[in-house]
Amino acid sequence: MATIRQRQNKSWQVIIRRKGFPQQSKVFNKRDDAVRWARVIEAECDRGWVKNYTQLDSTLFGDLIRRYLEEISPTKRSYERELSRLKLINSQLGQYSLSQLNPDKIALYRDLRLSQGCSGATVIKDINSISHVIEVAIREWGYHALLNPTKFIRKPKRASHRVRRLSQDEEVRLLSFAKESSSLMLEVIIIVAIETGMRLGELMKATWDDVGRGLLTLHHSKNGETRVVPLSRLAQDIICKLPHSIATRRIFWCWNSVSSFQSTWQRLVRRAGLKGLRFHDLRHEAISRFFEMGLNPMEVAAISGHKSMQVLKHYTHIKPEYLLTKINNC
Repeated sequence: MATIRQRQNKSWQVIIRRKGFPQQSKVFNKRDDAVRWARVIEAECDRGWVKNYTQLDSTLFGDLIRRYLEEISPTKRSYERELSRLKLINSQLGQYSLSQLNPDKIALYRDLRLSQGCSGATVIKDINSISHVIEVAIREWGYHALLNPTKFIRKPKRASHRVRRLSQDEEVRLLSFAKESSSLMLEVIIIVAIETGMRLGELMKATWDDVGRGLLTLHHSKNGETRVVPLSRLAQDIICKLPHSIATRRIFWCWNSVSSFQSTWQRLVRRAGLKGLRFHDLRHEAISRFFEMGLNPMEVAAISGHKSMQVLKHYTHIKPEYLLTKINNC
């Protein structure tokens, strides 16, 4: 039975008590809204199930984020990146109760991030993280009354796919400055990246135990599956010359993490005068070269680890000069 009463501040409070169901209450500015809500909840009780709306008022979105970081995030390979992203989201949205977390709040967060210069792809990742926290709460943590507000907002457009290849002069400059660097491994990791198309995270986790018979076995690839990468003669020769560490079996042990390497990379790019070059561009360069060598898409995908031919296409930027030469030689 629903109890509807007016409070001293003129708002209307609904209290619903029914045996076998949790007590629920909610406050409205208008009596008509209170009556409508009471009818909805009582109808749900009549059908044998009810959503706990009181739970939404008493739970902050930040509570869900903290539980997600404790229970869900540690199981992911992208834990560090997700931790950073969810901490930022928590600082902006964590203070809202779940009943207040409406599409307007998510849209404002989206617009704020875009105004700060974040790319569309970055903001989409933020929205997807918010969505996943909410979906886990709905499906696994009993927040059945919670609606996912990210489903009702527009996502920003992604920028066109990045096209960046190294010219011969840029490659010479990059390797020359890397060789002059104080880091013994900087030149080697760049060459191996160009020769294999491996991601930075994969290179950082590779160990000496993973290398054998001209192959490098990746046990920590992005998609979680093991991948075996063939090493060119050049890659094999320069890897073998690297010094070993007595503290770790990692091949590129000079850097403790991806972020520490990125600092080294940024300094190198500045010294070499190469604008807009990211380490991940070397993966694009390697994949494009594989095709120019004559490898077919399935062979390239086996090396790169791409499961989708569409995504592989985005990484492939064959030089027009190569196509011109090939056409004339046909």
